Amino acid sequence: MKSSRGKNGLVPLSIATPDGEFVASYSEAGLAGLDFPRTARAISSNAAAPAQIREWHRIVAAALHRALAGREPGALPPLDLSGGTAFQRSVWQAMRQIACGQTRSYGEVALMIGKPKALRAVGGACGANPIPVLVPCHRVLAANKRIGGFSGGLNWKRTLLGREGIVLKD
Repeated sequence: MKSSRGKNGLVPLSIATPDGEFVASYSEAGLAGLDFPRTARAISSNAAAPAQIREWHRIVAAALHRALAGREPGALPPLDLSGGTAFQRSVWQAMRQIACGQTRSYGEVALMIGKPKALRAVGGACGANPIPVLVPCHRVLAANKRIGGFSGGLNWKRTLLGREGIVLKD
C-alpha cells in the first residue's frame, strides 16, 4: 500500500487484534482517532508513515492489546483531541481518570468536571469520543449501572466491561 493521508490530513494505520482490525489515525500532534473493526477505513502502510507516527503507532498497538485484554492500557502517545470542544475535552480527560475495572455514571462524570447538571451533554461527549477504548468512554454508564449507549455498539461496551470484570444491569 502507498502512504497517504486520509480524511482531514490524518494518517490511518491498522492494528490487527484477535477482535478484528482497528484503525488508528494520527495527526502531526498525536493519536487523533481509533475506529472499531466494523468502521475501519483505508489504511496507509506503516512503513511509509513518518518515523514519529510509527513510534506512536507501536505504543498505541501495545496499549490497545492491553485494553482489549481487560487491563489498563498503560503509556499512550500524545493525544490530539483538538477536534473536540473545551467541554468535550474536559469530559474525555475525566474519563481517563476512571480506572480499569471501575465505572462512573454520566452524573458522576458531570460532577467530576464541575458541571453537575450536564448529564446529557456528558453523554453527548462520550458519544463523540474519537479514541474509544483508550479514552475509556465504555466505563461511563447510565444511572444504577445500566449500560446506556456506546458509539462502538452495545456489544462492544459489554465485551470491554466484561473483560474488566464489570457486571452490568440491562
